[in-house]
Amino acid sequence: MSAIDDLPPLRDVIREHGLSALKSLGQNFLLDLNLTSRVARSAGDLGGVTVIEVGPGPGGLTRAILALGARKVIAIERDSRCIAALDDIAAHYPGRLDIVEADALQVDMAALAEGPTRIIANLPYNIGTQLLIGWLSAEPWPPFYESLTLMFQREVAERIVADPSSDHYGRLGVLTGWRARARIAFDVAPSAFVPPPKVTSSVVHIVPRPDPLPCARRVLERVTEAAFGQRRKMLRQGLKSLGVDAGVLLEAAGIVPTARAEEIPVEGFVNLANTLSAMEAARRTQAVSVSSS
Repeated sequence: MSAIDDLPPLRDVIREHGLSALKSLGQNFLLDLNLTSRVARSAGDLGGVTVIEVGPGPGGLTRAILALGARKVIAIERDSRCIAALDDIAAHYPGRLDIVEADALQVDMAALAEGPTRIIANLPYNIGTQLLIGWLSAEPWPPFYESLTLMFQREVAERIVADPSSDHYGRLGVLTGWRARARIAFDVAPSAFVPPPKVTSSVVHIVPRPDPLPCARRVLERVTEAAFGQRRKMLRQGLKSLGVDAGVLLEAAGIVPTARAEEIPVEGFVNLANTLSAMEAARRTQAVSVSSS
């Protein structure tokens, strides 16, 4: 019997179902149910909430979320070996756990949302950033989820929450800062996992901004890719790949051309993206005018 329910301890579950963690799936299992409860509590009061969980594995975090009162958990698990262990949890919490055996990258999670929905996950390291970018790129905005509470490698977490002038500030920090507010809730030592990873992990809590600055996301991505692709060079060099006069673009956006990417706040990148959109629209209009004359 465990500390949070009367299901078997996770080590026994792993032994019974032969659930050795697979490196190919980026698996690192959390076995301390007190710790999984702390992760779940970082998402706030779960009463009446639907939680989407990615990569539940043997179900330690799943059990914590259910024990804390979530109305329903929708667990997306690619590893068929884990389904029997999750079925045991579903039987213990009748009607409150739906199991989706699928690759999370291929699942339309918005279609799974039922009422107030949050995403809580100890993400597989090999797809964590890709999933986050997808959630931050959701359309329409505000998105289908109220918040994201996610486990990342500490280095990735620092990139997510980074401010300008930080060594970790880059494209991921700009995208996150534009559409959401993010903070690191706490760190988790490698020893907490089976098998232990070589790095410290961090739980990051992300709340979408209801009204981010107006901007075309794809244009913002182009601008940040160009700017941080040569982050140690001045912006007037890095932005040349955008196909416009970088000096004119920077001047129109009110940014000093000698500035470097890591010095520009999120608002500055949004302004650059909107200015680029306006310049490209004007160029298209001019081209149409010339061709019709």
